[in-house]
Amino acid sequence: MASQELKTVIDIIKSRMPEKTPSIEEMRAGMEAEVGLIPLAKDVRREPIQIESIPAEWVSTPEATEDRVVYYLHGGGYVMGSINTHRELASRIARAAEARVLLIDYRLAPENPFPAAVEDATIGYRWLLDNGVNPTRIVVAGDSAGGGLTVATLISLKDQGLPMPAAAVCLSPWVDMEANGESMQSKAKADPMVQREDILMIAKAYLGKANPRDPLASPIYADLTGLPPMLIQVGTAEVLLDDAKRLAKKAIDDGVWVTLEAWPDMIHVWHAYAVMLPEGREAISGIGEFVRRHTS
Repeated sequence: MASQELKTVIDIIKSRMPEKTPSIEEMRAGMEAEVGLIPLAKDVRREPIQIESIPAEWVSTPEATEDRVVYYLHGGGYVMGSINTHRELASRIARAAEARVLLIDYRLAPENPFPAAVEDATIGYRWLLDNGVNPTRIVVAGDSAGGGLTVATLISLKDQGLPMPAAAVCLSPWVDMEANGESMQSKAKADPMVQREDILMIAKAYLGKANPRDPLASPIYADLTGLPPMLIQVGTAEVLLDDAKRLAKKAIDDGVWVTLEAWPDMIHVWHAYAVMLPEGREAISGIGEFVRRHTS
């Protein structure tokens, strides 16, 4: 049974939902405004850096093992989100995984449409290798669009012949630009955050003139052979439930070792509410264990 805190979180989300569909600029401003509501723990360390033209930041806690890295790709539908919006979540993952977390501000659409985000994410990973980080000590992770970008980045690495990371983590991943999953309809009433029409609007902004079934945009159409072990966490009360399930099935069919966790009653990227939500803290603890196991 879900915690009582979940109802409080859902009530807060619903109270903040606009009456009409906001513009991308309004969505960005709203997401950034929420950052100050959850302060960082006092022992979190931050180190801003630059990777070519890409702003980036190391986030760590005293528990971090210097050579263990989680390369985290933030969510936000490829049109919003930033280092700033995901720093607190990254710090929790850093603590649980006993790792340094590298966040990047990859280019956003519609100003920089597909495949700009994939190109930047690949550049960030290559930078890690060029700076001496052992790929067997790297886990690539991301939430929502960042979960899809995680898989797309792995495909890009494979296509370029680069060494694979030790593992990957996808939280509530968005991997189908056409929003064809059955849960888009069946979970619409349960999901307080995301609806199919929102996804299709954002997909249009991200894709530009690209094919929505391009494997780097919708990884469920990719050949996933050779990808590293993958942890997928998704809530059963979100419209992206079937994206996660279909990704897991495709990966398994292509010979990838996959752990799919469908968390009862959880909403889209419930991890972001870990300050209030015990299930968020529990899920992050599981991510930490997965990262440590695959990078030992």
